[in-house]
Amino acid sequence: MKILRFNDDRIGVLADGDQVVDVSEAIEHRVEKGPQQVIEEVIERFDDLRPTFESIVGRGNGAPLDTVKLLVPVPRPSKCLAAFSNYLDTPDRKVEDVIIEFFYKAPDLLGPEGTVQLPDLPVMVYQPEAEIAFVMGKHTQNVDEAQALDHVFGYVPFIDISARGMTRRSQFLPKGQDTFGPCGPWITTRDEVPDPHNLQVKSWVNGQARQDYSTSFMAHKIPAQVAWLSRFIHLRPGDIITTGTYHVGLGPLNEGDVLEIEIERLGRARFYAHSHGPRKDVEFRPGVTPVPKPAESMTRV
Repeated sequence: MKILRFNDDRIGVLADGDQVVDVSEAIEHRVEKGPQQVIEEVIERFDDLRPTFESIVGRGNGAPLDTVKLLVPVPRPSKCLAAFSNYLDTPDRKVEDVIIEFFYKAPDLLGPEGTVQLPDLPVMVYQPEAEIAFVMGKHTQNVDEAQALDHVFGYVPFIDISARGMTRRSQFLPKGQDTFGPCGPWITTRDEVPDPHNLQVKSWVNGQARQDYSTSFMAHKIPAQVAWLSRFIHLRPGDIITTGTYHVGLGPLNEGDVLEIEIERLGRARFYAHSHGPRKDVEFRPGVTPVPKPAESMTRV
């Protein structure tokens, strides 16, 4: 099932490929609970709610997808975590060469048709990294890798906006700012994705192809990521973890650009970019100066 948020914070199910069916009536006191609590309830109680959702979908009365305004699937998860370099994207890279590690993204995520704000910073280039992210479905601590996938609710396309060329001791400015986590268009539940490690990920900027890779090149697979993270932190329903990217094909993101991501089985979403700058005392203009060497040879984050 494809679960989405739309219009004035309604909960919908995508039916027949292009019909949005409003299933909000299945959730009591929806307005009082607020957006994040509602989507967490949908995720945590999905097994109970699913028959009701299916019954509502069976009545029909859907609206064409292109007539609704899609909202970010998870408005503000308790945690949004992103994997460091996690792809075998050069011929000589092996799984044993890749250290499993994560950093925090701002939890205020950006939904479809939203605008990425590129701040006035002394960066060499802004780059969008297309990734598959997974959404946690259960409270999870110290789970074994063999059971880890059972704790995942579903999957969503995600773009990790990154500022290259900054010398920082943390990922806050380069990766952790508001609007640096565009995602959508919806959550595809786990049962609709037989193998999340065999999906094609594609991205475009202004209609020109950028990344095009398979998740089969992921070094540490999703069960390993869940198991590792759950050793150190409490993962909660609605938490979003993005799994890293295949760095070949990266390019700059500039003022006025149109950014798109599509993942097989998971849908396609579009975003925009707006630059705040540059200041006259800043050496580099955001996203304008070309990358001095191939993106795949840069530090992979």
